[in-house]
Amino acid sequence: MAKTLNKNEYKDKLGLLQQALASDFRGELLTDPFSRALYATDASIYQQNPVLVALPREPEDLEALVDACRQAEVPLTARGGGTSLAGQTVGFGVAVDTSKYLNKLLRVVPEEGWAEAEPGLVLNDLNDILKSYGLMFAPDPATAEHACVGGVVANNSSGTRSILYGKTVDHVEGVTFICGEGELHQFRTMTGDKLAQVLQSQSRTGELIRGLVSATKSNAELICARYPKILRRVTGYNYDEMLRGLRAVGYDLPDFDGLRAPLAPPVKGFNPAHMLVGSEGSLGLITRVKLRVTQRPKFTGLIVSHYRSLKEALLGNAVLLTTTPSASELMDNMVLKLASEQMSISRLMGFLNGTPDAVVITEYTAESAQELEDKLLKVQKILDADSASYAHPYFVEEGQKTEIWRVRKAGLPLLLGLKGHRKPIAFIEDTAVDPARLVEYVERFDSVVRAHGTTAAYYAHASVGCLHIRPLLDLKVQEDIDKMSRLSAEIADLVMEFGGSMSGEHGDGLARGLWNEKQFGSVLYQVFRETKRLFDPQGLMNPGKVVDSPPMTEDLRFGPSYETLDFKTELDWSAEGGFGTAVELCNGAGVCRKTNRGTMCPSFMVTREEEHSTRGRANLLRNVLSGRLPHKALHSRRLYDALDLCLECKACKSECPSGVDVGKMKFEFLSQYYRHHRVPLRTQMFARADLVSRFGSALAPVSNWFLSSPLKPIINHLLGIAPERSIPTFARQNFWDWWKRRHQPKTSHDQPRVVLFVDTFNGYNEPWVAQSAVRVLERLGYAVTIADRTCCGRPMISKGLSDQAKFHAMDNINRLRRYIADEVPIVGLEPSCILSFRDDYFSLVDDPDLEHLSKLCVTFEEFLQDKELPLKEGSPPLLLHGHCHQKSLVGTGPSMKVLSQLPGVDLEEVDSGCCGMAGSFGYEKEHYEVSKAMAYRRLIPAAESVHRRGGRVIAAGVSCRQQVRAFTNRVALHPAEILAAHLKEPDRA
Repeated sequence: MAKTLNKNEYKDKLGLLQQALASDFRGELLTDPFSRALYATDASIYQQNPVLVALPREPEDLEALVDACRQAEVPLTARGGGTSLAGQTVGFGVAVDTSKYLNKLLRVVPEEGWAEAEPGLVLNDLNDILKSYGLMFAPDPATAEHACVGGVVANNSSGTRSILYGKTVDHVEGVTFICGEGELHQFRTMTGDKLAQVLQSQSRTGELIRGLVSATKSNAELICARYPKILRRVTGYNYDEMLRGLRAVGYDLPDFDGLRAPLAPPVKGFNPAHMLVGSEGSLGLITRVKLRVTQRPKFTGLIVSHYRSLKEALLGNAVLLTTTPSASELMDNMVLKLASEQMSISRLMGFLNGTPDAVVITEYTAESAQELEDKLLKVQKILDADSASYAHPYFVEEGQKTEIWRVRKAGLPLLLGLKGHRKPIAFIEDTAVDPARLVEYVERFDSVVRAHGTTAAYYAHASVGCLHIRPLLDLKVQEDIDKMSRLSAEIADLVMEFGGSMSGEHGDGLARGLWNEKQFGSVLYQVFRETKRLFDPQGLMNPGKVVDSPPMTEDLRFGPSYETLDFKTELDWSAEGGFGTAVELCNGAGVCRKTNRGTMCPSFMVTREEEHSTRGRANLLRNVLSGRLPHKALHSRRLYDALDLCLECKACKSECPSGVDVGKMKFEFLSQYYRHHRVPLRTQMFARADLVSRFGSALAPVSNWFLSSPLKPIINHLLGIAPERSIPTFARQNFWDWWKRRHQPKTSHDQPRVVLFVDTFNGYNEPWVAQSAVRVLERLGYAVTIADRTCCGRPMISKGLSDQAKFHAMDNINRLRRYIADEVPIVGLEPSCILSFRDDYFSLVDDPDLEHLSKLCVTFEEFLQDKELPLKEGSPPLLLHGHCHQKSLVGTGPSMKVLSQLPGVDLEEVDSGCCGMAGSFGYEKEHYEVSKAMAYRRLIPAAESVHRRGGRVIAAGVSCRQQVRAFTNRVALHPAEILAAHLKEPDRA
């Protein structure tokens, strides 16, 4: 194998790389330290800074990249979602991100059962398209919402239903790839005649296939002897698949009798593409893949069996495996506890009965609803008779099943976000053994872990003997790093004893490649090396993976020398364990890169740029704090730009299973930034929206004329407001003037009281919203008190003006303190304002009454959700769009519950993410296009659809309503407005 440069020398080759790419590469090349730091980590424990990051725009760019790397003798590492748990997607050479541009589904041929895709296509995006054909790509890893097809193939992913469908290798029909010498090859399934023809070819493709056939024939007996006979083996190269393929085309070779899943497509020919599957990019760079797709099951149901101990759950799983499930997934008490403490995940856990120590989620499929129910009832009877399960409810409703699977699939990032110095570390987390020996294996595994003075978390694929077992270690301590090495060696011996695989799902990477010689023996390991040399003569394709791996303790993200910058923070980070610890909660799992559900991360959803993901921003902050990037960057414009598209929507706080709160981190950063830089006029103006609105209302209608006059373009230009935007008009009579002048209804001493917290926007810009809220509350019999007028401080928080925000937080607490003793509810109309009491204020001030006061502060819909409203019929179709803070901290359940009380209402909720306005964000000229893209991603098309049906959009957030109006020219309503419009007249008896 040709010599490659030392990793520290690659940076000296940057100029040569750029020169080689200057004419042929059409994509983006990122060379600055910040961009390279973004690609230095994945979801593993490793960090390797690339010399260059390449975002290819066209397939031909991949050929140009390989050619340039070959000329410069610099390796390359491909990645899509960067979700690798063993370090497969980090490297010191060129990092190739295909997810931004090479993400197309090229073709679907449903009648033949296949689809072809580019490597950067997200797996769930593929399945969303296939769903319209009644099809799916069967392997379903937990990372399907953000993992890309190329990575799924390169890793040989499987997921929860592998007991039925097998691994990715069972569903790959062909791979187009570029070898290390730069040639493009297509590998597809071949008949015996076609194989014989190719073997006679003098082409480079013929040479590759001759090498595979020869190695397989020469080592057939050894392959049968050394490859584990279990379903879940993804370590090493797939010579067992080569052997199966050669036998299928008539070669007289030993039969490899390893297990295959019952619904895995039969082997009908020799497919050299299967050698690329699971090779972790070490043999070639994938440019497109041809995938077999399968029919979606018509009906599925889940049984969740509850156990009082892990051992009982493992024994129960053994019983369940006799009932032919399509999936069987275990979660232990550590995962369940973390899930119950995570904001958005805890809302999904209504399926639990009591507090089990472990649960097993088992899925069944059927051709009819009746067949499914019969199956589920039969399994329940079996569990009653033969297991220790104390409860085993079943679920068939789609929403319930989705929630249960979301809890299960959150297991990994939940564990990685565990607070404290010791974390559940991924390095021996996916060993696999025969499920029949799982109980004994886990007991032995646990004894090894405990002998080293620690514990572990247990969850995942009990159906196929591939539990994810993660010992708790602190990799900032040398003792625990040494312990990791010893544990790895001892577990490797244990796996060999049980005839298992060191990796059943997550691959070799940097964590487990060193055990491949022990796993397969020195002869086959040498075959692996020769295979690598055959495909990649210069050793440029993701070196150090599968073969010739470095020691597992090299290039760790953390280590004994890891330290973070000590500085005085503006916010209280004690609940997180400090600012540095909060940043380190980001483990790299990449859940923030999902694009087909939820709100996190709105800017990434439209830019598809790593820098604008929650992970990207946290990574940059960690690199600055740790000194990998200069500490002075904490006040730099470059870091400002990286955080600029964070809308502080708080979705990461709730949707990230690790609870990484980048919104709060941005507040801290801006607070530090403005200690060193002048606060712009526009920032001051938006931060003091209360003063602007007070004057604007007092001067209306002159102020409104002024904002829409010929001077508007000049005003917008001077303030940096997008020319397409119009500042909201001011009401001549603000809410407080209306309140003073209205006829106040008589109240009695025993009448229930409520305080209405009227925010700036519903007070000065849209006072009719607050007036509607008063009518609804009084119609319910409440004596309404209006909170003293002051800004909640949220606009200052969003702009990083911490001193002003702290003043307003304390001012509000003092004004409302008098309602604490009588437990008077404080109801807010604007979610971001009232929810500041329950979230932001705890970071701003330390007040003994805040905890109690915060519990009294509720949104309008929360307050009404358990009350019966006197409503009349006649509501138009309604589309609910939830405000980001509302969705993050409360959920939209209360809104749906309240609006559902409208008699005969046609109500639906749009999974629209963030509207894109986000306070002042959408007004700022540099953000307009991103804001518009966010709006049009889902909200505006859904709004236009409901408008065509004569319906209305309902949104509690004033920014959301402004965004709908801006792009549809239709007025969206606050829930208070639609409810007030449908109040029945009170009885006059």
